[in-house]
Amino acid sequence: MRVGVDTSPLVQTRAGTARVVRGLLGALRGRPDLELELLSFGGDGRVSSVLRDAVWYPVGLKRQAAALDVLHCTTFRGPVGASVPTVLTVHDLAILRAPEAFPRWHRLYGKAGLEGVLRAADAVVAVSEFTRNEVLALADVPEERVHVVPNGVDAVFTSDGPRADGDYVLAVATLEPRKNLRRAVDAAREAGVELRVVGARGWGGVDVAGWVGEVPDAELAALYRGARCVVYPSLYEGFGLPVLEAMACGAPVVTSRATAMEEVAGGAAVLVDPLDVSAIAAGIEEAVARRDELIPAGATRAREFPWSRSADAVEALWRELA
Repeated sequence: MRVGVDTSPLVQTRAGTARVVRGLLGALRGRPDLELELLSFGGDGRVSSVLRDAVWYPVGLKRQAAALDVLHCTTFRGPVGASVPTVLTVHDLAILRAPEAFPRWHRLYGKAGLEGVLRAADAVVAVSEFTRNEVLALADVPEERVHVVPNGVDAVFTSDGPRADGDYVLAVATLEPRKNLRRAVDAAREAGVELRVVGARGWGGVDVAGWVGEVPDAELAALYRGARCVVYPSLYEGFGLPVLEAMACGAPVVTSRATAMEEVAGGAAVLVDPLDVSAIAAGIEEAVARRDELIPAGATRAREFPWSRSADAVEALWRELA
């Protein structure tokens, strides 16, 4: 079986979507009777982004798909009316829930093309039950076409290994509005702890104290291990990979009582109101106080998300469609 996989996220970002593509491909490579053709266009600049959305996905990728058995688009961008079965992965639908939090071109795509692309797909992979419900509610996709396939945790994120020095709380997120980092900064200040923020510079004019930029995965794992806790108070997530990565590294987690984070945490994190700075600060204090309880609970939860399980589900879907 020959499957084309859109790997464009790998040239656009190092954040969650790219991590998901790498993790899934790593677990799928070398499987019997499965030939993966990696498909991509352009680079990480604005011009490439516009050309991908306006030309490559609807026209170029559609033509390339003709030689395949199945096409899998790893985001909600893809062609309409491809000649082979098409699968789309939806990581979240924040662009429809809160378009004002995104750059203008992304808002335009979300308004003009997103719902049609989703409805045209033969199958939609949602990374959580929350995201599945969003697809059903916002894009009017038939229920039988939407399949939940949770993400996995990369092998680098483990409790064994070096720990970063210092006495700090960690936040991991791209600097963009829905990650709620300014409230995280205020909460850390209220709790009397140092906050370190790891992630790419994004959009929306978000600039916070304690930002250290992007770091390699091995260094990120060391930061997770050394943190008193990890705070992830995002306003909207379709999954929330840093929650599981932190748990796998042995860090207590504070995250939002909203969208997908509560589902992913599975009872192994402190849940807070992300709009309440004092609630986040209290959550930080609670997570530190409950380390002995939360660390083993988080490790158990993280082990439920191997990439092999995700790959098994995706491969089974491909074979069903082919």
